[in-house]
Amino acid sequence: MLYNLFEYLELNYNLPGTGIFKYISFRSAMSVITSLVVSWIFGGKIINLIQKKQIGEQVRSLGLEGEESKKGTPTMGGLIILSAILIPTLLFSRLDNIYIIIMIISTIWLGGIGFVDDYIKVFKKDKKGLAGKFKVLGQIFIGLFVGLVMVFHNDIVVVDESKFTQKEKIEILDNAQKSSKTTTPFLKNNEFDYKILTNWICKDCASYAWVVFILIVVFIITAVSNGANMTDGLDGLATGTSAIIAITLAVLSYVSGNVIAADYLNIMYIPNSGELVVYMSAFVGACIGFMWYNSYPAQVFMGDTGSLALGGIIAVVSILIRKELLIPVLCGIFLIENLSVIIQVSYFKYTKKKFGEGLRIFKMAPLHHHYQKLGMHESKIVTRFWIVGIMLAVITIVTLKIR
Repeated sequence: MLYNLFEYLELNYNLPGTGIFKYISFRSAMSVITSLVVSWIFGGKIINLIQKKQIGEQVRSLGLEGEESKKGTPTMGGLIILSAILIPTLLFSRLDNIYIIIMIISTIWLGGIGFVDDYIKVFKKDKKGLAGKFKVLGQIFIGLFVGLVMVFHNDIVVVDESKFTQKEKIEILDNAQKSSKTTTPFLKNNEFDYKILTNWICKDCASYAWVVFILIVVFIITAVSNGANMTDGLDGLATGTSAIIAITLAVLSYVSGNVIAADYLNIMYIPNSGELVVYMSAFVGACIGFMWYNSYPAQVFMGDTGSLALGGIIAVVSILIRKELLIPVLCGIFLIENLSVIIQVSYFKYTKKKFGEGLRIFKMAPLHHHYQKLGMHESKIVTRFWIVGIMLAVITIVTLKIR
C-alpha cells in the first residue's frame, strides 16, 4: 500500500526520500518494527477483551508441574500474531506481487481454521474443538490452492542456475520459465526435478508431474501445520521456534530473489520472491512481539488460531522459494514433536495388541512433556529447544555452500 503511494509521489512530485521504499531492506526493517508495535499496542487490548469474554484455556489434568496455574489463562491469542503479520504486510509489501497474495490468503485461511477450532472449544464448551477431518480438509484446500497457483500462474517462474553464464539482468530474466524443479540440499547439482517421479511410468507422463507436486505440497503444509500445533504446549516454545525458522526463511527468500546473490551461490533465481522478505520480517516481529505476553509465565496462549497458522505459513514460504526439501532440517523441532506422538501412539497400540497391555516409550508425548515428566523446568526445556532450533537454522543456511 505505502509502496504504491511513495512510488506515485516519487514519479509525479519527485519528493526527496520517497525512493527509499524501493528497497526491500528498508521495507523489511519497517515491517519488523511495525509488527512489534502492533503486537504491543493491540496485544494488551486483545488480551483484555478475551478476559472480559472469559475466554480461558481449559487445561487437562495431566499431572504436569505448573498446569494448575495455566487454567483460565486467556487463549485465542493467535489473533495478536495474525494482526501483527497482516497489518505490516499490507502497509509495506507490494500487493500486486503473486507471492504476497498467496501469503495473505494462506494466513487468513489457516488462521480461520484455528479460530473456528478455538471458538468451538471455548464457546461451545467442546474440548475436542473442530473435528480433525475438517482441519485436515482445510489444510488440503490451502495446499491445493498453493500448488495450483504455483503450477499455472504465469508470474511464478525460475531461472535455472545454469543460466547464470549471462550476467545482464535483462538477459537472465529472459531465461525465466515455469519449472518443476526444487532445491536438493547437500548435493553439488542441487536441483531435483519432480518429473523424475513420473518419468518411470511412461514417456509422456512427465507432463503430469504437477499432479505429484501438488500432492506433495498438500502433505507438507498439513504436516508442518500440525507439527507447529503439537509444539505449542509450553510458554514461548512454538513462538520462539517459529521465529528462528522465519529468520532463516527470510535469508533464503532474499538470496533466492536477488539475482546477484543467486548467481554467487549458484542457486535458482526466483524473480519477485524477494518480496517475501517483507512478509517474513512481519512474521518474525509478530512472533517476538507475542512473546512479550507469552513468555513464562504466559499471560495469553496463542491457541490453534496461532499454531496452525504459524506452521502452515512456514510450509507455504518454504515451498514458494523451492526449499521444501530442507524442511526436515529447518523444522526439526516440529518434526521430532510430531514423530514422538506417532511413535508413542503406534507403540502403545502394538504392545496392547500383542501383550494385552499398552507400553510407552516416552513418559508423555509430545516430547516436551516427556522432559517435564523427568522434572525439568518449563523454561529450561523451552530454552534448550530454542538452542537446538538455532543449530538447525545454521545448518540449513550452511547448505547453501556445502554441496
